[in-house]
Amino acid sequence: MGANVERALEHVNVPAYVIDRAGIVRWMNEAARWLVGDRIGRQFTSVVAPEDTRRAQELFARKILGNSEVTDASVTVIGLDGARVLAEISSVPLRRGEHVVGVFGLASAVVEEPEPHPELHLTPRQAEILRLLERGRSTDQIAEELQVCRATVRNHIRGLLRAVGASSRLQAVALVRGDGR
Repeated sequence: MGANVERALEHVNVPAYVIDRAGIVRWMNEAARWLVGDRIGRQFTSVVAPEDTRRAQELFARKILGNSEVTDASVTVIGLDGARVLAEISSVPLRRGEHVVGVFGLASAVVEEPEPHPELHLTPRQAEILRLLERGRSTDQIAEELQVCRATVRNHIRGLLRAVGASSRLQAVALVRGDGR
């Protein structure tokens, strides 16, 4: 078509970015800069919340190694104002011939991060499962996102339900949000 896609992407209201093989941000559109500030020339992990850094690095590595064509994942980023923002990221490897040269990504949704619940005394994994349940994730989605099997997710959910005194996922979410007490 002869169109300048990069110029078009610069002005869409969806955060978009390009990361090179070394993990350095090489391009961000205006919406991405508005969300997290200008991070061109910095490691992509500089915008990722500490608890999501390892998983973000693993997802990035899978694309760079050619083991994953498309990744859809929830990642908490640190916004321009320092606030925690949940971003639904969809990313793909960028190829030059047969070689992966980087990653292109879009933030398909940006929502407020659920509040932490330290008063519940959950294990780190139970807290992570709760956060994903609050976002409406299914067992399969949680298993895929955490890179564990469905049975493991079900076991963590059972432990979470016991810990909060709930008999269902919906009740657990309602209880921790204060809607079911």
